[in-house]
Amino acid sequence: MKPALRSHPPRYPNSWKALHLGDDLKRMTDEQLASVSRQLFGYHLVKLGNLSSELSLSDCPIKHRINVADHASTNAGVISKSYELPFAERCIDAFVLAHELDFSQDPHQVLREVDRCMMPDGHVVIVGFNPFSIPGCLRWLPFKNNNILHDARFFSAHRVRDWLSLLGYQIVGEQRFVYSSLFFESKINPDSWWYRFASKYLPFFSSAYLIIGKKREYPLSLIKPAWKLKTRFATVGASMRNAASE
Repeated sequence: MKPALRSHPPRYPNSWKALHLGDDLKRMTDEQLASVSRQLFGYHLVKLGNLSSELSLSDCPIKHRINVADHASTNAGVISKSYELPFAERCIDAFVLAHELDFSQDPHQVLREVDRCMMPDGHVVIVGFNPFSIPGCLRWLPFKNNNILHDARFFSAHRVRDWLSLLGYQIVGEQRFVYSSLFFESKINPDSWWYRFASKYLPFFSSAYLIIGKKREYPLSLIKPAWKLKTRFATVGASMRNAASE
């Protein structure tokens, strides 16, 4: 397993259009997030990264949404790097990271910043590329070098779940979607026989996954119950008068 920290940053996409089939990927990611975003509650939600900031989340009940991007754009509400967020501790109720870890030089630092800003019982939604997929294998081959997926990190869902668990997050949901090589097709067709077959019988080999984590905090010391000693039962002597002797 390669270390998560890289000596140099990978190419970072400015928008979904920088990815091959980016418009289809964005549309299918929005569809997956439609049901997931209904489970997010609170006051503040951060869409972290260039790709996340372009997602709609139209069904999310959190109305105050902050788009964080690394460059000035029409979608950017805050210009910042994902590994150094300009937010106070425990002030954000939910984060959405669409392939932000895949194009990060230090994904551990990104998650630490997310955890620092997260409220207790807050949610983080992470979308990533699956290394055990067709594009996960094709990225190692020396062709179509202009495809930015050659620089993507492709962290496995198991590895991301392990990182979240170490930070104290409970995994409350996981979804698999997109069954495409992401290199050759001109369009992703969910109605094709291969897509329907793979989604039913080969979910482990999906091109993308979605993980939902919930931050749990437990007290450092156990609250012990106040034990009380039980009083022993003792008989009390009593005198009886003889009614006949009176």
